[in-house]
Amino acid sequence: MSPRAAPPRFGPLQLALAAAGTAAATLDLCMDGWVAAEYARRGHPGWAALSLSLLAAASAAAQACSWLWLRSDPPALRPAVPAALLAALHLLQLGFFFRCLHALKVGWRVCWAKAEEEDEQRHMAFLSHDISMLRLFETFLENTPQLTLLLYIILQTNKAELSQGLGMGTAFLCVSWSLLDYHQSLRSFLQDKHELSLGSSIIYFLWNLFLICPHILALALFALLWPYGVAVHFSLVWLAMFLWVSLQGTDFMESPGPEQLYRAVVAVILYFSWFNVAQGRTLCRSVIYHAFILVDSSLLALAWLWGRAPSEEHSYLLPVLSAALPCYLLGLGLRVTYYKWLHPNVRVQQEGRYDEVDAGGGSDGPEFRSFLEPDLVNRRMQWLAQTHFSLSQPAQQHCLNGAAAV
Repeated sequence: MSPRAAPPRFGPLQLALAAAGTAAATLDLCMDGWVAAEYARRGHPGWAALSLSLLAAASAAAQACSWLWLRSDPPALRPAVPAALLAALHLLQLGFFFRCLHALKVGWRVCWAKAEEEDEQRHMAFLSHDISMLRLFETFLENTPQLTLLLYIILQTNKAELSQGLGMGTAFLCVSWSLLDYHQSLRSFLQDKHELSLGSSIIYFLWNLFLICPHILALALFALLWPYGVAVHFSLVWLAMFLWVSLQGTDFMESPGPEQLYRAVVAVILYFSWFNVAQGRTLCRSVIYHAFILVDSSLLALAWLWGRAPSEEHSYLLPVLSAALPCYLLGLGLRVTYYKWLHPNVRVQQEGRYDEVDAGGGSDGPEFRSFLEPDLVNRRMQWLAQTHFSLSQPAQQHCLNGAAAV
C-alpha cells in the first residue's frame, strides 16, 4: 500500500455535479410538497398527512446521522460556524442542505481560488463522501416509500395527475442516481482505481432501476387490497433485515447507540434494494437476498391476483404485472453483464493487476488509499469501501465468471 497516496482530484466537472445534486435534492423536496398540497386540495388529507409523515421521518433520520457525524469529526473539518447554529440547523431539518452549500463553497475555492493544496482536496473529498452517504439514506428513507404511495394512489384512483407523474419521475431518478453516486464515492478510496466508464455507469444505473421497480409495483398492488397490510409487511421484513444486519457485526458509527440507528436505516434500504454491510464474500448473501425479494414480491403479486375483484378499470394491470418478472430478471442479467464485461476489473485483469469487486474476502485484497494526514480521511466511508471491496484474487475470478454481487 502506498504511504503517500494523493486524494482524488476535485475539478470543475465534480463541482458541476455537486451543484446538480443539490439542485436535484431541492427539486425533489419541492415536488414532495407539491404532491402533498395537491392531495389536501383535492380532499384527501390522509394521503397528504402520510406523504408529509414519510418526508419528516426520512429527514429526521438523515439529520440525526449528519449531526452525529459532525460531532465525531475532527475539529479542523467542521464548518466554521458555532455549534449551537449547527444544532439549530439540524433541528430545523436544514443540516443536509447546509452541508451541500458548505461543500459547494469549499469546492469553488478548490477549483477557482487557486487552493490546490492536497489538504484542501482531502477536505473536499471528506465532505463529498458524507453528502453521498446522506443522500443515499434520505433517498431510500423517503423516495422509495413515496414511490410506493404514489403508485398506490394512482392505481386506487385509476388516474395520474401531473404532480404525481413528475413526482414519480424525479423519485425514480433520485433513487438510481444515489446508488450510482454512492458506488463512485466508494471507489475513490481505491489506490490506482479505474473510473467507471459512461457505459458501465448507464448499466449500473439501469440494473438498480429494473430491480427496484417490480418490488415497488408488487407493494402497491398488495396495498390496493390490504392498505394496512403493507404496514405489517414492512414491519416484519424490516425487523428481519435489522436482525440480519446486526448479526453481521457492523461498525460504522462511533458508539453502540448511533450504530443501532445506522442498522435501522440500512434495514430500510434492504427492504427495497441490496446493500452490503459486512466484509467477506457476498455472493451467497446476495443470492439469498435476491431470492428472498423475488419470492416476497411474487407472493405479494399473487395475493393481489387472488383477492382482486374482476374489473375492467384495472385490466391493464395484468400485462403490467406479467412484465414485472422479466423486468427483475433483466435487472439481474444487466448486473451479471456489468461484472463480466463492463466492470473496471476487466481492464485490471487484462493488465495483470487486481482492483476490486463487490464480493469476497481474503488477504490479497485491493490497495486502499493511505493518506499522510489520517484525520483528513473520512473513516466512515473508508470502512464501507473496505467492506465492499476486499477480496482475494480467486474470489474475483469467480465473480468475473458470472457471479453478480455488490
